[in-house]
Amino acid sequence: QVQVVESGGGLVQAGGSLRLSCAVSGGTFSTYGVGWFRQVPGKEREYVASISRKGDSTYYSDFVKGRFTISRDNTKNTVSLQMNSLKPDDTAVYYCTTRRPGAQIITSPSSYNYWGQGTQVTVSS
Repeated sequence: QVQVVESGGGLVQAGGSLRLSCAVSGGTFSTYGVGWFRQVPGKEREYVASISRKGDSTYYSDFVKGRFTISRDNTKNTVSLQMNSLKPDDTAVYYCTTRRPGAQIITSPSSYNYWGQGTQVTVSS
């Protein structure tokens, strides 16, 4: 059984930085694309960023492009999300997830199968 565990959330002032980490266990990590989503109460879960199995391709939503960087270390089975220039609108629970084999729509939650429990990120103004 694949397990996904996020860490690194917290409270930060606007303009600050946080680094989220995602540890994946129980499977062959290098065969999974990995994504980050976020969600606020009352809204749908939204795509943030994703990275290919080898880490040679990365993708970002328009609202984080240029501020967030996703990376992975296949020797440690981890994925990181470096978040800079944070804004109050970035406040959400952030989820790490593994992509289903063959799934094409990387921005859709339905393309992902294993999810962590999420980590809260709060950006104060």
